Amino acid sequence: TKVKHAVAQWSFHDAFTEQEVVDWETRILKMLTKALGHKPDDVSYVAELKIDGLHIVLTYEGGRLITAATRGDGKVGEDVTSNIKTIHSIPLVLREPVDMVIEGEVWLPEKELARINTEREKDGKLAFANPRNAAAGAIRQLDPAVAASRKLDAYLYDISGGDDLPDSQEEELARLKQLGCKVNTHSKMCSTIDQVLAFWRKWEPKRKAQPYWIDGIVVKVNQREYQEALGFTGKAPRWALAIKFAAEQATTVLQHVEWQVGRTGALTPRATFTPVQIAGTTVTHATLHNADEIARLGVKVGDTVVIEKAGDIIPKVINVLPQLRNGKEIPIVVPKTCPACDGPVTRSDDEVALYCANADCFAQTVERLTHFVSKKGFDIEGLGEKIVLLLVEQGIVVEPADFFTLVPGDLLGLEGFAQVSADNLVAAVAQKTNIELWRFINALGIRFVGEETSRLLAQRFGSFEGVRQASYDDLIAIDGVGEKVANGLVEYFADTEKQGMIDRLYAAGVMPFHEAQRSHGFFAGKSVVFTGTLQQMTREQAQDLVRAQGGNIMKSVSKKTDFVVTGGRAGSKLAKAKQLGVRILTEQEFSGAL
Repeated sequence: TKVKHAVAQWSFHDAFTEQEVVDWETRILKMLTKALGHKPDDVSYVAELKIDGLHIVLTYEGGRLITAATRGDGKVGEDVTSNIKTIHSIPLVLREPVDMVIEGEVWLPEKELARINTEREKDGKLAFANPRNAAAGAIRQLDPAVAASRKLDAYLYDISGGDDLPDSQEEELARLKQLGCKVNTHSKMCSTIDQVLAFWRKWEPKRKAQPYWIDGIVVKVNQREYQEALGFTGKAPRWALAIKFAAEQATTVLQHVEWQVGRTGALTPRATFTPVQIAGTTVTHATLHNADEIARLGVKVGDTVVIEKAGDIIPKVINVLPQLRNGKEIPIVVPKTCPACDGPVTRSDDEVALYCANADCFAQTVERLTHFVSKKGFDIEGLGEKIVLLLVEQGIVVEPADFFTLVPGDLLGLEGFAQVSADNLVAAVAQKTNIELWRFINALGIRFVGEETSRLLAQRFGSFEGVRQASYDDLIAIDGVGEKVANGLVEYFADTEKQGMIDRLYAAGVMPFHEAQRSHGFFAGKSVVFTGTLQQMTREQAQDLVRAQGGNIMKSVSKKTDFVVTGGRAGSKLAKAKQLGVRILTEQEFSGAL
């Protein structure tokens, strides 16, 4: 079952070098100076281990665990309450009757992984590659007995919503312990960024000494006041950073290279290796990025190469071992024509990538349409790459608007489709005509525009027409939008074919909306804080009503807060609101304002 998060779930920006961490601190101090009117001299940090497990969101009402959910897409996760209740380290009842959203990480001990894999191999099943996969598989099982049998564990580390939020991350960890939550003891309060880096360096050689996997540390600005001043980018808090450990490396042999065509027409060389284990998974493929990278590495087919997983996720070729060559290695040929359509290949002066110049290239069409319906686009259930390919091959779908004019009869007779599956796909498409603005922008596949930029554009302009009509100067003024992105957007919307494609989407019933612009009620544009227990509705329901009117939910009271809504057992937030002169609403007054 899907669960809408009361508090948005974020990922972290990554850093891999000391200089990147120093640069991060420089940026946030500059932002705080601008926000506060002076440079703060008391900024401190909390460094915590970054455990490689499954993120979990726990909602407590009156101190009792009501729901447990996965992160999902940050707004909606999966309800896994029954499975989470089998983990002994997660309290079903807190020590105090508070309303609270608590976040943490579920993990599987390595010894337990070895035991499970031994049993799976005896049963003829594939072994799990790493503890993270085994933990995620257990939590998403339909049978809680499976989760219970895997002896999962958890550490909790964040109070992201609820009553009387602590004023600092240090106090937050102490509060979690006070409430009976299991908190990792290996965290450190740091007064300087040098102390943070020392903590990172200390733990890298010790990462394998713990029963859980660690892929880095997380550093957070300690003071909540400063966290709120720094805010968030499109996908991550500015006040926190994941500092990754050096990636594990391995050697293997490059067997062959194929050039793939992406949705923008970019040609990317994809390498296939002799399978090798890195960071708990088997690696057989990696991108070589472009012709310049091939030349820089000096790599040939048949070479022994060193590869690693950047951030323990994406495989990457680091270098070649030429001393192991036997003379049978073959140079990698850079294509002069598109491998998909045999059209001409071009390269602009300011880019390293090669591009297929044929706008009607079949491979580009499939990639563009697959991106359009993907998780970060329209997220249409049942429309994966294989189905998109089938629909394009049959001439049923040529452009995005065609998805929204499908009828079951178009699908019947195609491989894998009967009446029920055809009806289901058409119904799934019909459910996605009202789509969040950032998803609509991202789905278009505009060059240089990804998820984070799409979110920034939606936040800045509030409507698609605002984005479509924005000038270069309007775009470049947005923090996070550079010259390439601004030029790419202007060029995209100047293209009459693109304009026609968008107009046909509108004609097919697609309607992008921005959450903050859906209605203009009493709370539109206002910042609202809730405290205490509401009687007529849950806090999540009340927060959704504020968001539906275009209001913003805040975790704590500050000078920027417009309203504090109070229920029973209201605590320090109420006192702070009175101190700052913030307008206070009873539950009855809140209901009357809706």
